Amino acid sequence: MQQKSPFDLNDFRPPVIPPSLLRFGLPILIFLVLLFTSMFTVDTEEAGVVLRFGKYNRTVDPGLNFKMPFGVETVYKIPVRRQLKEEFGFRTISGDVRTQYSSRNFEDESLMLTGDLNAAQVEWIVQYRIRDPYQFLFRVRNAVKTFRDMNEAIMREIVGDRTINEVLTIGRQEIATTAEQMLQKLSKQYELGIQVEQVVLQDVTPPKAVRASFNEVNEAQQEREKLINQARS
Repeated sequence: MQQKSPFDLNDFRPPVIPPSLLRFGLPILIFLVLLFTSMFTVDTEEAGVVLRFGKYNRTVDPGLNFKMPFGVETVYKIPVRRQLKEEFGFRTISGDVRTQYSSRNFEDESLMLTGDLNAAQVEWIVQYRIRDPYQFLFRVRNAVKTFRDMNEAIMREIVGDRTINEVLTIGRQEIATTAEQMLQKLSKQYELGIQVEQVVLQDVTPPKAVRASFNEVNEAQQEREKLINQARS
């Protein structure tokens, strides 16, 4: 006689959901999903750009806001009240007590030709804010990359109009001011939605490959001036 298995699957029955639970629980579940997919919070430094079916609809202020649920409306949060920066020729890894910089080579950004056909390595910082979230998101495909490309083009143009001595010494502040003005003008023309606040030349030096020779030339020129002054005196 065949014994019945104690684990016969025919003995198991799926749990029966009470109709009252379906009647009251399902609407509550749907309501909660609607609630949590329609609420969103915008921080004090941000502005919320709302898209409906992928098309711009409105811009909302910081605080608790609501949107249409189930992906009908999506939100992009843009830091409009925060100062942002872009670095060229170097990258900061950590800005704590002791600043640490990346060891990578960024000469493709910093190496430039001056007006007297000398090479200079220019490192600079641009500080800016997002003035118009709509323009920043939709007027240019990639606003940050376009902004960086504009920075490099403008800086190369300015450095290319000056001698190596002007770039390394007396003309640094004038170069930064001119770059800031040209960059703001071009950002407005391209409708980037960016407000340029400051351009700072971080470091301007001869390229590493010719730095020793450049220093020798400077020392020779200083020695020449010294001997001329001594002879005149």
